[in-house]
Amino acid sequence: MEPTALGNELLRSAARLSRWASRHASFDVPFAQARLLALLDELGPSRVSVLAAADHSSQPTTTNQLQRLEAAGWVHRASDPDDARASVVSLSDEGHAALESVRRARLAVLSPVLDRLDGPALDRVRIAVDVLDELLAAAADAPLPNPTRKDG
Repeated sequence: MEPTALGNELLRSAARLSRWASRHASFDVPFAQARLLALLDELGPSRVSVLAAADHSSQPTTTNQLQRLEAAGWVHRASDPDDARASVVSLSDEGHAALESVRRARLAVLSPVLDRLDGPALDRVRIAVDVLDELLAAAADAPLPNPTRKDG
């Protein structure tokens, strides 16, 4: 399989697995807010503009979601040390706990499926995870291509 087709299949499969786990899991955090919590966990304290760009969302949409997260006590806002006019958002302890709850719920639906796999299949999953981690590390070091999606 050529790299372009392989890349397409990889992205499609990873997205389908993530959607499947979220669709079947039971958690109280709205999906868009869970996605933003995960993004904050990945990026660390961030400005709204950075979060909006990373989530391919508009700044007003991201601001609205962050206000909901702040009202729930899941994020903190602080002045940006580089620009007092801007703020930096970070996860609170409660936000970390809410995100972990979502992750546990998603894992709870995936675990029984993994339990049905035999040893060789589980070994292939472990190898796949290792390869995905290597791919993500390589992607983090690669220059970004020109964006084709416009934030709206």
